[in-house]
Amino acid sequence: MRALVIGGSSGIGLSMVLRLCEDSLVERVYVVDKQAFPKDYSSEKVTFVCCDLSQDDLSVFEAIDDIQALYITAGFGKLGFFQELSDEYIHNSFEVNAIAPIRIVRRYYDKLLSGEPFFCAVMVSIAGRVNSPMFSVYSATKAALSKFIEAVNVELDVQGSPNRIMEVSSGSLKGTGFNGGVTQPELTRMLAEEIIERSQRREELFIPQYEDVFKGVIERYRKDAHQFGVESYEYKKRQGRV
Repeated sequence: MRALVIGGSSGIGLSMVLRLCEDSLVERVYVVDKQAFPKDYSSEKVTFVCCDLSQDDLSVFEAIDDIQALYITAGFGKLGFFQELSDEYIHNSFEVNAIAPIRIVRRYYDKLLSGEPFFCAVMVSIAGRVNSPMFSVYSATKAALSKFIEAVNVELDVQGSPNRIMEVSSGSLKGTGFNGGVTQPELTRMLAEEIIERSQRREELFIPQYEDVFKGVIERYRKDAHQFGVESYEYKKRQGRV
């Protein structure tokens, strides 16, 4: 099997690349990222391709056509009041977090529509499912991606394809470096393995820690979205993130 991991040079994407490389059935893992693949984790199975998803040119994917699995993990966000966010940040956020993933799925959509197994998972965020003040634009990009995946999975179903895009909507993950920290793939190894396994079962939605944490979070949001948002802001404030 050959897999493509977009955003595979760091964070959960790197953990997924390392897990795939351990699989004897996987012969090649393409990594597309604007950051070079770290030398400490180099493998003869890894083929690195540089691409900045904030740019309009995604032609690098034309040469990557022999895959049976697609994992999109690239994305970014930062805390801040909306008035503090620049037009450039807003534009780049939608390009990287929503538009590029949708365009990439379109590039490989024939594989999803076919009767042949094609595994696909996209890192979204729990922020795309609930009110997330201080993450307004990030949350909006992830909400767009979530609804896209939901709709396309229905289209795949009614057209008779067994393949699905699995939305992975997690909360904050330690070891990913999302908030400026250092990537520590050993901390996300088990999650990476679970994402790969669930995608191969063609699940449609995976919310890590759902029963323990996020079931209650989503219920509180649905009960009173505004109050939930106020409480979310106060929580971030108590953590020193605001």
